[in-house]
Amino acid sequence: MLRFSCDLATALFPVILTALLLLAIGYLLGAIPSGYLAGRCLKGIDLRDCGSGSTGATNVLRNVGKGPAFAVFIVDVSKGALTVLLAKSVGLNDWIQVLAGLAALAGHIWPVWLGWKGGKAVATGLGMFLGLAWPVGLACFGLFTAVILIFRIVSLSSVIAAIGLPLLMALSGGSSAYMVVSLVASLMVTWRHRSNIERLLAGTEPKIGQKS
Repeated sequence: MLRFSCDLATALFPVILTALLLLAIGYLLGAIPSGYLAGRCLKGIDLRDCGSGSTGATNVLRNVGKGPAFAVFIVDVSKGALTVLLAKSVGLNDWIQVLAGLAALAGHIWPVWLGWKGGKAVATGLGMFLGLAWPVGLACFGLFTAVILIFRIVSLSSVIAAIGLPLLMALSGGSSAYMVVSLVASLMVTWRHRSNIERLLAGTEPKIGQKS
């Protein structure tokens, strides 16, 4: 029995070590402060003190410009997607892939380099789901795009896409791990937009092109 336990521990150790390494990599990738760097390098501003206080692409758009905002969006999407694809490439199961993706989201929302104050994880969350189940990620992005074309309010589009995410995952027949992470991501994004929701209800949330 003791020999079996030792053999099992020996077999599991590389898997556990790889999983922990992937979680650390996911967090560090997520914590890359692309929006903050865009504000600092291009305008000499700290986005945490501007507009919504977020370091995400929307606040970059309002305070730095369209080109930098697009670049930040691509980088933030890539952070989530790359983390999941790395986990997949080394053969880790669905649950570890999901945890790695959530680590990237946590890094984006609470980056250690910026005093734990980052973005709202919409773009990074999109990247994570493109990595996990690309049809769901594309459908969610399509929902986001449709709402933004109609209402021209990024936060409204983000919240509706987040709310629709678990339904889209259920319709796709995703695994239990993917269903759980879709619910967690939906709650995280909605919670991060709680001040935006208050402004939406009050009719004071700015549209694209307006200052916060």
